[in-house]
Amino acid sequence: MSFPRDWVEWRDRADRPLYAVTLWPNRSMTLGQRKTVFLLATAGFSLPLIPLWGTHAFWGLLPFPLLAMGMLWVGFRRNDRDGRLSEELTLWRDEIRVERRDPGGRIRRWAADPFLVRLILHEDARLENYLTLTGGSREIELGAFLSPDERLTLKDEVDAALVQAFRA
Repeated sequence: MSFPRDWVEWRDRADRPLYAVTLWPNRSMTLGQRKTVFLLATAGFSLPLIPLWGTHAFWGLLPFPLLAMGMLWVGFRRNDRDGRLSEELTLWRDEIRVERRDPGGRIRRWAADPFLVRLILHEDARLENYLTLTGGSREIELGAFLSPDERLTLKDEVDAALVQAFRA
């Protein structure tokens, strides 16, 4: 279940939405905290090599901490790239839109009539509290990168917004 491959044409709207939310993955460390972790890891990998300085054993063991530090750096860079993922859900009385911005820069859009939309919480899916939005013949995932509790909160908020759209 993912976003459709075809694009939905967005028309600009001047009216204010009934509900709008932007979702993004949790950022557990700031840049300063990542630098601290990297420096502590560098120190931790370097300390055991100090007694071996100037020996053949030093040069034999040096590639392993360098490889570990390189992998940590690659992991941090990947985390930064994946953190650019976001989803925007906007609801008006006559339209609901979801725009997903992937880490690579690709933008995928989906729109439907809120009266024809169903918000489904799949409790038995591979992801706990997996949330999908179905409109017409399409089904998209919503907030798959959120925690299970955050998806429950999102479901409650979107349900309340849809009820408000029906009453407006």
